[in-house]
Amino acid sequence: MKYSLFALGLLFSSQTLFAMDVEYTATPIKIDGVADAAWQQAKWQTMPYLMDGVLPDSASDFSGKYKLLWDEHYLYLQAEITDDVLLDTHADPTVNYWDDDTLEIFIDSDASGGDHQFNHSAFAYHIGLDNQAADYGPDKQAHLYTSHLKSRWQRSSEAPYNMIWEVAIKLYPNDFKEDQQDNPLLLTPNKVIGFMLAYCDNDGSPVREHFMGSHEITPVNGDKNRGFIDASVFGRMTLKR
Repeated sequence: MKYSLFALGLLFSSQTLFAMDVEYTATPIKIDGVADAAWQQAKWQTMPYLMDGVLPDSASDFSGKYKLLWDEHYLYLQAEITDDVLLDTHADPTVNYWDDDTLEIFIDSDASGGDHQFNHSAFAYHIGLDNQAADYGPDKQAHLYTSHLKSRWQRSSEAPYNMIWEVAIKLYPNDFKEDQQDNPLLLTPNKVIGFMLAYCDNDGSPVREHFMGSHEITPVNGDKNRGFIDASVFGRMTLKR
């Protein structure tokens, strides 16, 4: 019976298989690309899973890890990214942003899962090197949702010149609508949130070469690039205090 339950569990998405606790910070994080002391209480998580493209040739081509914290107003992310080429070739931040170097944060505020490609039951924030965040709206067009977050990154002055990328993210209910008054959720202990992190890496090609993520995704017809469509592939986090 135990074996059967384990085998059955393998059929579920990473939302079931990946769960983590996120610690509270009493000190708000300054979003400046510099690691505050408060980050020491958070544990590093890795981004080893190929979601699209091919695997990087080396750790210097791409490797990444991240930490999470929270307070009543924000979910805080610190990512440390090794990327030997930074590329932003599209002047319009709503055009083909996934083919530039982009940090992609997937958020499902109530971990309800399901389709979110053209609705706001979840978000796939594609944050470009200009710190603007794009995603699709219900009109099936790309929009900027930069007001939902604060984002800054800096390069280290020493080899391998890693980026420290910090983001403070506001969470919104499933009934969020375009151009409505900005009323984000207040975060509370034991809240469960759907979450996944990814990085689009382009070293000079017409399209990204690597799309690496924090969670293993079961492919659908060979396709693992499911996060921008289906929030059920996200992992789950629980806010702890």
